[in-house]
Amino acid sequence: MTPQPTAGPDGAVETVFRMEFPRVVAAVARIVRDVGIAEELAQDALVAALEQWPRDGVPDNPGAWLTATARHRAVDLVRRRETYARKLAEIGRDADLVTAPPEPPADPDDIDDDLLRLVFTACHPALSAEARTALTLRLLGGLTTAEIARAFLVPEATVAQRIVRAKRTLARKNVAFEVPYGPDREDRLGSVLDVIYLIFNEGYAATAGDDWLRPALCEDALRLARVLAGLMPKEPEVHGLTALLEFQASRTAARTGPDGEPVLLADQNRARWNRMLIARGVAALARADAVASGPTGPYVLQAAIAACHAHAYRYEETDWHRIAALYALLAARTPSPVVELNRAVAVSMAEGPEAALPLVDALTEVPALRDYHLLPSVRGDLLSRLGRAAEARQEFTRAAELAGNAREREMLRRRAEGMGG
Repeated sequence: MTPQPTAGPDGAVETVFRMEFPRVVAAVARIVRDVGIAEELAQDALVAALEQWPRDGVPDNPGAWLTATARHRAVDLVRRRETYARKLAEIGRDADLVTAPPEPPADPDDIDDDLLRLVFTACHPALSAEARTALTLRLLGGLTTAEIARAFLVPEATVAQRIVRAKRTLARKNVAFEVPYGPDREDRLGSVLDVIYLIFNEGYAATAGDDWLRPALCEDALRLARVLAGLMPKEPEVHGLTALLEFQASRTAARTGPDGEPVLLADQNRARWNRMLIARGVAALARADAVASGPTGPYVLQAAIAACHAHAYRYEETDWHRIAALYALLAARTPSPVVELNRAVAVSMAEGPEAALPLVDALTEVPALRDYHLLPSVRGDLLSRLGRAAEARQEFTRAAELAGNAREREMLRRRAEGMGG
């Protein structure tokens, strides 16, 4: 659904552009074959909206207006750069995208999905893994460099450099705007899965801004995961990611309160969990198990963890021992301080906070987690459960100071206040 303006035309432009930005870029990139130019043309459409909407009013379908404006400019650019007849022969139906929907692809193994083409283009092997993820989060997720930096736990300047260099590399190598086939597709799959997962996470728990959830990002990520699962039915990790996102998405309605405030897992009304999405997650996880032939991959393991939560109708029924064991396997497959932090949480629930506190204390020396707000948040929770209220208050206060999301920051402040003076 297209968002309705809440603060005049300028506010509507900002809201719509943030939500529609990936689709506008993808639609334009299909015409100009250059993601950098496509992003510039999308920005031009934003400027046009800022000029026209205050004067003429917000269109009934502002997202379509932005896309059509950017497409018109893309076609004009193509016509200026090449002779009209030769370029029309090259881009074929792309010129018709301005006024007509795309026709079905001729190849049954292809997907006529501009967003998915954009993901695979941004995940080209000519780019580093970090650049692939940063660029796709920028183009597909519409995230700012600051938001991406927080997701990566790296400086904002580093992310900005990665994005600029990535776009230049794709342009210099004339990378095709397509979903690849065969070995090339398999080579890019890992990065594609990581990107989709990070996009979902940004929607599931926004790193910045006033809203805890950004449902549009979750929906796009889940849709892309489902499309990938249909495209690559023999890849267990694709099904694993799809299952993980289905399980996570099932909790969305219960993750915020009446005023949009975050609701922790332990306090969620599980009657509000979407049982249809949980069933889809169970089915996707079963497909992953059915096609698996080697060691269990990280997304299948994370889906299995999410399934443990989904199968518990009450928080007290959660199988924390199994979750802790699965996190141990995940840490062995893909070592990460964030995975270790999650494992510590599971250990605290399975064996008590006194067993988990040393695990968390060891992570305080990890540079990548120095400014990660969930580390002091978890430590504060453990100290609170151990009756060390004064120390817990300090940890929750520090977590609030590090949190970039306004809703989460307020929740952490309340937890600090709850520890007393």
